[in-house]
Amino acid sequence: MNPSRFALVALVLLLASGSLRAEPLAFKAVDGKTVQPFELAGKKASVLFFVSPYCPTSNNFMPEINSIMKEYQDRFAFFVVEAEPGLQLTDVLRHIEISAISAPVLLEGAIGLAKQTGATITPEAVVLGERGAKLYRGRINDYYLTPTRKQKQPTTRDLRDALDAILAGQPIASPAIPAAGCKISGLE
Repeated sequence: MNPSRFALVALVLLLASGSLRAEPLAFKAVDGKTVQPFELAGKKASVLFFVSPYCPTSNNFMPEINSIMKEYQDRFAFFVVEAEPGLQLTDVLRHIEISAISAPVLLEGAIGLAKQTGATITPEAVVLGERGAKLYRGRINDYYLTPTRKQKQPTTRDLRDALDAILAGQPIASPAIPAAGCKISGLE
């Protein structure tokens, strides 16, 4: 069994057990470094952004994603998950450069990570707390009302509100808000 298939089988087994993680899960980022998005490493929570270089909705959110990462970087761990199956490394590297992504970018195991966290759309954010507890999953804001219909300006700050609630030690008012964008292929 090849290493990628083994990692996917391990993630499926963890899903079946009802726990987001039993042991720390490590993923190789595109830059070759090993990261553990389920480990908080002194941060309040981990934030996973599921994106795709081929999804216009996802690409239109990259400035807001970068803004959130910059504003909250000292309090949260951020990871960008390239969730399009079969992506070529050259496409991912081009997406990182064009979108000015500064967080670790995960490619290998992205579909398993989407299944494990419940992500189904790009762009979609998943916020994980201690022991991989899912604190928030959904849209970044309401800029897009449907995958192809957007507003001039967003009227909500869904992800920022969730992060602010975590920082204040308050419950998140809406811990799951459906995202609008492109469906992640390969999810069955």
